[in-house]
Amino acid sequence: MPELPEVETIRCGIAPHLLGQQIAKIVVRQPRLRWPVPLELATAVAGQTIQQVDRRGKYLLLRVDVGVVIVHLGMSGRLQIAPADKPLIKHDHVDFILADGRCLHFNDSRRFGAVLWTVEPPEQHVLLRDLGPEPFDEAFSGSYLYQRAQGRVLAIKSLIMDNRIVVGVGNIYANESLFVANIHPMRPAGQLSLAQCERLTCAIREVLGRAIRQGGTTLRDFVSGEGAPGYFQHYLQVYARQALACTACGTPIQQCRIGQRATYFCPNCQPQ
Repeated sequence: MPELPEVETIRCGIAPHLLGQQIAKIVVRQPRLRWPVPLELATAVAGQTIQQVDRRGKYLLLRVDVGVVIVHLGMSGRLQIAPADKPLIKHDHVDFILADGRCLHFNDSRRFGAVLWTVEPPEQHVLLRDLGPEPFDEAFSGSYLYQRAQGRVLAIKSLIMDNRIVVGVGNIYANESLFVANIHPMRPAGQLSLAQCERLTCAIREVLGRAIRQGGTTLRDFVSGEGAPGYFQHYLQVYARQALACTACGTPIQQCRIGQRATYFCPNCQPQ
């Protein structure tokens, strides 16, 4: 599933091609995605100019004069720019045809993604209104995480993967961030000190920032908006490295499950 670095990579890839472009029309071939594509989308957006291409968590926001198109990639969704006359491929469900002769294709083989529309401020949308701070915002600090962790027996890995606490820390990046911060993923969140929370927030920003610079992580079928794979998987230190030597101390990486998710850690660098 594309996580924050992958979605940000896609945003950066498509934004230069979309900003200031008029949407001539929208073609919806398959409206039955995770949530139905709104019937009014095509008529509401036709003729509108794309003013901004933003991201909130894992949602992409295409802002036009009269509202916002909200796009979620689900587990297998892709957004790619191509000439409008390019032959369609399987699972091209929604096309944003631009006035300059190009097209933004939304392709989703599993149909867990979404293309939605709102005329209200997007932060008030039911899918976005309860999201926590962005990991790069000043609001996401060590003291903030420490306060949110107080009294919680939940594993710290599960806490930082909760989008109501902070957005965009998916399974891969939670594993990697906890390793960088030298914190065991099963540690009850309420047991972390302020110093550990400060170390963890810094680690989350470091890992996500590095992943964005590498174009995300390609473990299955992720590609950027311009068709390029991500390369962060070459820099993974614990994720999917069970029994391999820790890159820091040489101890074999161990695996467990937390919240039904595969979890990887070094028992020496991340003592429980």
